Amino acid sequence: MTNHEPPQHLHLLDSFDLGWNGLNLIYEIEPADETPEIKLGMDFICIALDNFSASFMMDARWQHRAYAKGDIIIIPSTQVFPRTQLDRETPLLELFLNPNVLRRTAIDFDSFENIELTRQLQVNDPLIEQMGLAMMAEVKVGGASSKLYVESMTSALSAHLLRRYCSQRSVIKEYTGGLAKYKLRQVIEYINTHLEDNLTLSELAGAACTSPTYFASLFKQSMGITPHQYVMQCRIEKAKVLLKDSQLTLVEVCQLVGFQNQSHFTRVFKQYTKLTPKVYRDSF
Repeated sequence: MTNHEPPQHLHLLDSFDLGWNGLNLIYEIEPADETPEIKLGMDFICIALDNFSASFMMDARWQHRAYAKGDIIIIPSTQVFPRTQLDRETPLLELFLNPNVLRRTAIDFDSFENIELTRQLQVNDPLIEQMGLAMMAEVKVGGASSKLYVESMTSALSAHLLRRYCSQRSVIKEYTGGLAKYKLRQVIEYINTHLEDNLTLSELAGAACTSPTYFASLFKQSMGITPHQYVMQCRIEKAKVLLKDSQLTLVEVCQLVGFQNQSHFTRVFKQYTKLTPKVYRDSF
């Protein structure tokens, strides 16, 4: 190992200032250099965004791997990320999952409490790749408004990891039939009352007196769309009503329907109505 300073990592995007619960994301350019062994203390998922080769120092010898775009590395929180040498500068998407998230999910599923991920130096898993890319896109456009979406994705990711990559494979129960009608009414009322807030999955699950682990799936069974999609629809419908009030500025409408910035509001509004908020208002 040489004695020069550790290589600089160029972070292009991260979620650390967004208040996400249980998971954070970094999109970075990893330098073509050697990095030392490191204990992360988090369940770590690394998604290759391009082709590269890597060498890992394990069991006192180098192990070599050729990675293709989409390949994934999984390192459990109890293990170190080994000393590594990359053959080229490469873009990586990295997910850092609090190990308590996996434990809580296991308990919710009446699974083993003392479980942990098994190390995977190279695996192809399109579902994890899609989840990671979707969360990265949400960082770009959703900003602080992304908590509900990301918490739903984190719950789904945890359940998938339990099924596929744990030391004791979990048999996850499938619940069908959706939420009880009275619970669904409670959730919908809560959403409509708190549209201006940065709603979280835990809050909505609490309104239904249901575990967050099950809530998103049960809600989708009842409504045909995810909680995040339903909240977005409600926000846009309320925005359409408010935009007819010429006394309110576009910024005020944006805030009253729970968007943290006007660019995100405009993007989502146009996605649902094919018009920008200003054009929609001017049509009256």
